[in-house]
Amino acid sequence: MNGMSGWFRQFSAKLSAGLRAFMAGRYGTDRLNMVILCTGLVASILSMLIQVQPMNLVFWALSYGLMIWAIFRSLSRNTYKRYQENRKFLQIYNRFTDRQHRYFDCPKCHQTVRVPRGKGKISITCPKCREKFVKKT
Repeated sequence: MNGMSGWFRQFSAKLSAGLRAFMAGRYGTDRLNMVILCTGLVASILSMLIQVQPMNLVFWALSYGLMIWAIFRSLSRNTYKRYQENRKFLQIYNRFTDRQHRYFDCPKCHQTVRVPRGKGKISITCPKCREKFVKKT
């Protein structure tokens, strides 16, 4: 019994070291990857549940495409580009989940400005170009 557990421990250590060496310099996973994988899983389940043949095929292809895209992002060595994709996704995601603030674009420089909700009509000053504009929050 002791010999078998020792062998298993060595095998798992070698496997772990090999996986670490393979993933060195690769991007890995992030929030965008999790959303892509979950969407692919939902599309896969829908392809099994829908009996209409053309829609079934569309969801099947969509699920495989999304899962391949997630694997590509995880194994990518272009970490800067994957980081920028995730950062842009999180900016959009946080805008939808932020219920306490409104977001406006400056009419002059198009800088995004965050202001508190429920304050009525307020004068907003852009932090970048100092342009003043009035919006209702």
